[in-house]
Amino acid sequence: MIVAITGVVLIAFVIGHLLGNLQIFLGPDWVNSYAEHLRALGPLLWAIRIFLLVNLLLHIFYTISLAIENRRARPVHYRKRDYVKATFASRYMAMSGLIVLAFILYHLAHFTVRVTDPRFLLLKADPLNRYDVYSMMVYGFQNIFVSAFYVLGMFLLALHLSHGTSSFFQSLGLNDEKLAPRLAVAGRLLAWLIFVGYTSIPVAVLLHLVKPAQQI
Repeated sequence: MIVAITGVVLIAFVIGHLLGNLQIFLGPDWVNSYAEHLRALGPLLWAIRIFLLVNLLLHIFYTISLAIENRRARPVHYRKRDYVKATFASRYMAMSGLIVLAFILYHLAHFTVRVTDPRFLLLKADPLNRYDVYSMMVYGFQNIFVSAFYVLGMFLLALHLSHGTSSFFQSLGLNDEKLAPRLAVAGRLLAWLIFVGYTSIPVAVLLHLVKPAQQI
C-alpha cells in the first residue's frame, strides 16, 4: 500500500511537471513566468520538494524491500520459467526504478542545481528580469548525449509507469477481473503519453524547432 500511495503521488508530480515543461512550445514568456511563480513560492516550494523527496525515498525503500522478500520466499530458482501474466515491465520494476533514480539525480544536477553545463551561468535575465529558463532548457537539450540520456530515462520511466499505474488499484484491492484489463490498458496509455510529451521537447530542440531566446 505504501508503494502504491507514494507511486500515485509521484505520478501526479510527473504529470504536473510535464504540463509545466510543455510550455516551452508556447514561448519564453510562458516558461520563464512559470519558473518565476515556482521560485516565488519560497519556503512552500522547499516544503513540496521535501515532501516529494520523502515520497521517493519511501517508494524506493519499500519497492526494494518487496523485491528482497520475494527472492527470500523462493531461494531456489525455477529451472524453467513460463510467464503467464507477468509483463517485461512488471518483472523489472526494481531495476527500471533504480535507473530512473540515477536519471533524476543527473536531471537535478543539470537543470535545478545547474552544475553540469557552464553555459547556464552565462545566461542573462529576460526583459522582465527573470532567469531565462527557456533558453537554459534549449541549450541543455542541444547536447545530443544529454537528450539521448533524457529520452532513455523517459523510456524507462514509461516502462515503470506502464505497470505501476495499473498495479496501484490491485495493491489497494480496488479492481476485479473485468476492470483489471481496462486499468492495465489505461495505465499503459498514460505511461506512453507521458513518454511522448517529455521526449517531444529534446526532439524539437534537436530539430531546431525550438531555439534559444538569447545567444551566448
